[in-house]
Amino acid sequence: MSYNPFHHLNIKHRTSCPVLVFFKHFRQSLKLTLHTPEESLRTNLTQIGVHRPGLAMSGYTASYKESASQIQMIGSTEWNYLESVGKEERERIFAKLSEYESPMWVLTHNLQPHPELLEMCKRKNIPLMTTELSTFPFAKEIQQFLEIYFAEFTSVHASLVDVYGVGMLYVGDSNVGKSECVLDLVERGHRFVADDAVRIIRIGDMLVGRSDSVIQHHMEIRGIGIVNMKEMFGIASVRRRKKIEVVVDLQPWRQGSSYERTGLFHASETILGVKVPKVLIPVAPGKSLTVISEVIAMNTLLKLNGVDAANEFNKSLMKIIQDKAKGVFVEDGFDEFLGGATYE
Repeated sequence: MSYNPFHHLNIKHRTSCPVLVFFKHFRQSLKLTLHTPEESLRTNLTQIGVHRPGLAMSGYTASYKESASQIQMIGSTEWNYLESVGKEERERIFAKLSEYESPMWVLTHNLQPHPELLEMCKRKNIPLMTTELSTFPFAKEIQQFLEIYFAEFTSVHASLVDVYGVGMLYVGDSNVGKSECVLDLVERGHRFVADDAVRIIRIGDMLVGRSDSVIQHHMEIRGIGIVNMKEMFGIASVRRRKKIEVVVDLQPWRQGSSYERTGLFHASETILGVKVPKVLIPVAPGKSLTVISEVIAMNTLLKLNGVDAANEFNKSLMKIIQDKAKGVFVEDGFDEFLGGATYE
């Protein structure tokens, strides 16, 4: 029985993101400015998403309790509304909103916070920031970051390589030749992602693999040791992460075992709840795993473009069988030998 690294996975996910981590990560790229003391950055983000509290500001707070735990974002619409209602109404609005726990407030378009909002944030020790970005780009960037940060992830003993743009995850017993196959592929111009320990993260219905940060771009070759793939083959030969599109299971050839011969049966592997196509390759001396890997990648690309060679062949074969059963003449290609053709 071949080793299956996907049985009994140690699945993890983060439950909170310190706002301090968020602020340090995005301070430059999102052009953030903090308007409250640094000690206010001790709060935590626990929800994915950004909420615009315009409805709550207008007085409807029946459904605000759940949304309050998200990042509270004020765009030009909310800011102009606050500007129009006057000081007393703003005091009433933020006195009401202060009853709810929010991890942080941010204003887009580099809008300056009203004194009433700033006073509430300082009193509750909630971080208040402004960004030079407009509302939609800011919200999109934050949404993507939080989806990745809170996503499920795991690590598997495998190798990951980009072949013709197809992310191929190699699994199998130790010593079956995963690393050597990947090394051959990189030497042929394909791109190395990870070896030995592959970190897999689920983003929506997509699986993305990357290397552990400690061993990034490195590979262990038995008899040689650790090699740096980026330094050896160049920066174009590596990439930091790749969507996983095919699982390639390398298994030692076993006499009498049954292997897929037609391609009509489509196996799959479920990883973090996502089904990924799986191809089982029996490994035998003299077999070119590199060329087979390239064929798997090209066949995957054809299927993504609506071309399934196995199904097309099966349809043609079934039509011939049905025609013969009906007594319909079926050309057998013998006419190619007629007509005075010469052959060397």
